[in-house]
Amino acid sequence: MRIICATNNKGKISEIKEIFKGTDFEIVSLKEAGITHNTVEDADTFMGNAIKKAKEIYELTKTPALSDDSGLVVDALDGAPGVYSARFAGENATDSENIQKLLKLMEGKTNRAARFECSIALVLSDSEIITATGRCEGEITTSPRGEGGFGYDPVFFVKEYKKTFAEIPMEEKNKISHRARALKELMRVLKEKSII
Repeated sequence: MRIICATNNKGKISEIKEIFKGTDFEIVSLKEAGITHNTVEDADTFMGNAIKKAKEIYELTKTPALSDDSGLVVDALDGAPGVYSARFAGENATDSENIQKLLKLMEGKTNRAARFECSIALVLSDSEIITATGRCEGEITTSPRGEGGFGYDPVFFVKEYKKTFAEIPMEEKNKISHRARALKELMRVLKEKSII
């Protein structure tokens, strides 16, 4: 079965392909499927955005579509940046600008607890949508550390590893990331429903 992944992000695509390896599913990106469609992500939850993106691609193609939405949730900032993670410092903000805004808002905060959250939606038909979520707990550092990763990785500290996401090798990060956990949960549900 072919599944169109509602993204052109190479990192996401390879992570999803890895999880689905050995199944009867063929994962393709929007580009590979010849689709140039941009969903307006205006839902107020990660799951709302994930479902919206997957539904729009499904409606366009009548092919099963998978989408995820994820971001950083910081306790001391009442859950911000949340669904605005990618555009926290403005519509076309760079990772660095988003991080600088976050660190400025976190100055003097003693509670630095945060988590990356990921919601995934797989639209199989007009009437069947399967969803899954994953999270990875951590803390916000006072300054960026590490050269790897992307987004908020340099300021997201994972206690078990005593490192930021940007200091953890990509293969390791992909095992414990919020997206990896959501994808594993999705696989569990698909197996439970005998879809794979």
